[in-house]
Amino acid sequence: MAKVLTEEEVGERIEAVRRRPQRFRDDRITMAHGAGGKASRALIEGLVVPLLGASAPSSLSDAAPLAIDGARLAFTTDAFVVRPLSFPGGTIGDLAVNGTVNDLAVSGARPLELALAMILEEGLPAEVLQEQVSAIAAAASQAGVRVATGDTKVVERGKCDGMYLTTTGIGVLHEDARLDPARVRPGDKVLVSGSIGDHGVAIMLARGNLDLEAEVRSDTRSLWPVARAMLDACGPSIRCLRDATRGGVATVLNEIAVAAEVGVLIAEDRLPVRPEVTGACEILGIDPLYVANEGKLVAFVAPEAADAALEAMRRSEGGADAALIGEVRAEPPGRVLGRTGFGGHRIIDVLVGDPLPRIC
Repeated sequence: MAKVLTEEEVGERIEAVRRRPQRFRDDRITMAHGAGGKASRALIEGLVVPLLGASAPSSLSDAAPLAIDGARLAFTTDAFVVRPLSFPGGTIGDLAVNGTVNDLAVSGARPLELALAMILEEGLPAEVLQEQVSAIAAAASQAGVRVATGDTKVVERGKCDGMYLTTTGIGVLHEDARLDPARVRPGDKVLVSGSIGDHGVAIMLARGNLDLEAEVRSDTRSLWPVARAMLDACGPSIRCLRDATRGGVATVLNEIAVAAEVGVLIAEDRLPVRPEVTGACEILGIDPLYVANEGKLVAFVAPEAADAALEAMRRSEGGADAALIGEVRAEPPGRVLGRTGFGGHRIIDVLVGDPLPRIC
């Protein structure tokens, strides 16, 4: 007769599996490998990093720190694919600028310069390209960065979904930025800069293949105003910042919990979610915690600075709906729990596959 495991023993076995070195076992690349969940992690940590060897980054963070002639810089790059190219609240051009700017911002760096590479599909209407380049220019101006260099390629019809964009950015680190998941400690507070799930739901509705009607707009914007305000107000008390893009807030929380070897407990009734997003997610059978954002960050803050950090966020552009959603605990290490409205708890794990349409 098989042994009946206790809840603690089950948790220990799950945690042992999660902490095993990642191995890439698939024969082919699937959409799940780009979804930001477990398959993505296996691809990067189990295939890409080992093959890069000494060239691989020392940590898989949003941006790489650089020190050049005494200047503390951050360096990052990102690629953008989305359909449709324009949607309520934004465009692929907005995403290309803000996505890279935000990787710098949550690393504690003021964005300075961008490089832009465009892959265009044969037959793309010139007016569409004009619209997207105009959106890039407007977003760059709003974020206070310059598109300093770039490249353009054209591929055959059917070889590209209209256009793909890649942006690379460099920024200068804030003098008080000491952001690192390893600095997260039990007792720290978890904050989010605003309502979650807006971007992902806006994209899904814009595709028109869902029989739903709701006024939801993407939240694409620069996060530097929020990050700068928090760093100015609280400095090194800001332990870690992450932008909750692919995989949503749930993925960010799990990544930090594993990296810092702590537990994270969130109160689900404190999550800022717009009623329209909640309704759409309920109909679609998805959890807003896993839906992508393009203008929201998650912050881990020392407990004594949480109130000041929250106030700074709410005073910043795009941070009016910021909320304190949870705290860091010593147990269970490496796991995220949600306290439901009924007083119970549930495990909030990383996505296994690709249950959501590609949205960024």
